[in-house]
Amino acid sequence: MTAGIAPTQPILVGAAQFVRRPGEDPLEPLAMMEQVARDALTDTGAADALLRQVDSVAVVDSVSWLVGDPGALLAGRLSARPAETVRTGLGGSSPQALVNDLAGRIAAGSLDVALIAGAEALSTLMGYVKAGETPPWTTQDDGATATRVLARDDPNGSSPAEEAAGLIAPIFFYPLLEHALRRAARRSRADHLHHVAELWSRFARVAAENPYAWSAQARATGEIATPSGSNRRVSDPYTKLLNANITVDMAAGLVLCSVAAAEAAGVPRERWVFVHAGAQAHDHWHVSERDELHRSPAIEACGVAALGHAGVTVDDVAHIDLYSCFPSAVQIGARALGIDLAERTPTLTGGLTFAGGPGNNYATHAIAALVGRLREDPDAYGLTTALGWYVTKHALGVYSGRPPERAFASFDVQVEVDRLPRRQVAESYQGPAVVESYTALYERDGSPGMGIVAARLGDGRRALAKSHDAGELAELLDGEDPLGRAVQLRGADGFVLS
Repeated sequence: MTAGIAPTQPILVGAAQFVRRPGEDPLEPLAMMEQVARDALTDTGAADALLRQVDSVAVVDSVSWLVGDPGALLAGRLSARPAETVRTGLGGSSPQALVNDLAGRIAAGSLDVALIAGAEALSTLMGYVKAGETPPWTTQDDGATATRVLARDDPNGSSPAEEAAGLIAPIFFYPLLEHALRRAARRSRADHLHHVAELWSRFARVAAENPYAWSAQARATGEIATPSGSNRRVSDPYTKLLNANITVDMAAGLVLCSVAAAEAAGVPRERWVFVHAGAQAHDHWHVSERDELHRSPAIEACGVAALGHAGVTVDDVAHIDLYSCFPSAVQIGARALGIDLAERTPTLTGGLTFAGGPGNNYATHAIAALVGRLREDPDAYGLTTALGWYVTKHALGVYSGRPPERAFASFDVQVEVDRLPRRQVAESYQGPAVVESYTALYERDGSPGMGIVAARLGDGRRALAKSHDAGELAELLDGEDPLGRAVQLRGADGFVLS
């Protein structure tokens, strides 16, 4: 046994990614998972020996392929005989939370070798949908259930007050958070749009060097910020190139095992990446109840716990991937962890706009990319974050090619987050308020169709309202900056800016 390293220390020893580009032969999600699983096993340098030891086959829940026990189907394709199959629940935090869970079970001696895979074929699926056809993909009995399902019974992502005000999807929430960030930074609309487009241009340059990126093309700041026929306005201030791209066919796989299992299988030492620490929590569940719209106390608490256990600060971490479905998610994560975005571009892939946003599975790609970086730079540390819903559910991991000084631990910091202030929401409020943030949804023809405001009342409560009035939408988007302006709310279905 390697001196000074616990035999149950969890390590990543295999990683693989796959992308099916437009024009190439399509594959069903199960076939994509099989490919990345086999490639990840091959990447270990000890595929046959580790496959015989696999005792957990875990699959990130697929948006495009809905079956109850995908791990069993994958295990069958691989001729594996695991003691358990695992499926995650909904949310982009799932892959990192899955790694944290399995690493904890390995550290406790409950598992030796775990195989993780996830795949989405939403690009191919949309082709079938448009043709009015059902994809000829592998099916499973309705009663099939994984041995373990890592899913909590999530409340609805939107509260009744948020739904009444039109806040029902990511394309509404994330731009609302963006304008809250702009208010905190005291930037003009033009300056802030340039700021986020320049950040996304740097992400695109990373994607251009990523062989597994769906859109491996550099994009200039002006191209990202400027609406065009191929870059329509979606929701203020976001153009299409500031949104995640879910219409992709992508897969990623990982092999996670104990040091003892790696040594028994003969995995070369240079393939090892140590899992130092993990953490998970969720912010106050509904966005409107959070004290500040531009902050995530949960990400901050996860970072403090995991980095503290690893004995490093974020400045010691050389390789970082922040979950990047929208620019606001990156900025909130960077602020929570103390990352200076003027100095660092915190992506290993290019992010969910350019590398691709494969449903719940993006973070598996980020972790796979990190494995490659840390093998090339084994004395360095790496960090990945993952989130679900609307900067709601979070998971974080700290990794390195160097052995940890303390045994792996995963921290649930929910109690700490739950203690923090919660803002009261005034439902159906009618009366004066001050605009805290806002957004507007655009129609396909480029015209604004609905505006939404989040406003503060004099007593500190928050209220939400939407409007379809053309005059109010013009004032919201083209008049004086709404942030900090007086507004008269007419319940959830109307507002008038003063």
